[in-house]
Amino acid sequence: MFNLRKLPFNEIQGFISKETCEFHYGKHHQTYINNLNNLIKGTEFESASLFEIVTKAQGGIFNNAAQVYNHDFYWDCLSPKETPLSNELQEAINESFGSFDKFKETFLQSATTLFGSGWCWVVYNPNSKKLEIVQTSNAQTPVTQGLIPVLVVDVWEHAYYVDYRNARPAYLEKFFSHIHWDFVSKSLEWAKKEGLNSVNFYMNSLHA
Repeated sequence: MFNLRKLPFNEIQGFISKETCEFHYGKHHQTYINNLNNLIKGTEFESASLFEIVTKAQGGIFNNAAQVYNHDFYWDCLSPKETPLSNELQEAINESFGSFDKFKETFLQSATTLFGSGWCWVVYNPNSKKLEIVQTSNAQTPVTQGLIPVLVVDVWEHAYYVDYRNARPAYLEKFFSHIHWDFVSKSLEWAKKEGLNSVNFYMNSLHA
């Protein structure tokens, strides 16, 4: 049985309201947990870890498991307070995108232009050893492609419609000013050290 992780805040003033958190976290995220628990009963995944399910399951089981992880990771990428980038992350951004400003421009453009519902990620590619920006639709996650997430923004409408209506770019600009850079920095550090096992460790830390 999986349980809904605790949210590190109940609102972020100037970015997401309590109402959005109540619906996005308390309704949508909780529903993915409930669906996953119901779907795995009596299957080979009944006692499996979240990482095993995300990397091996298909169909409805995969969709709900991946959405549990995607949302878990999204919440940790947000911070009510400003946090610093590590030197390692700053260097990786410069190497991969040319500059921090170019990175911001490329990331926000990718998130803005993603058609329909989905996610925009910054991932560490263990093959190129660089950061990349990846779009995924619906419940898809870069983990299934062997890529290791370090940052994600949710661009399903339920993530922003209460506060921003259909103005996705306004939501994304506010998102960028509330990124939990300390968490992103640590995600990159562990991605380099442990590869995909860092994702497994992260999932287990929330869903032991």
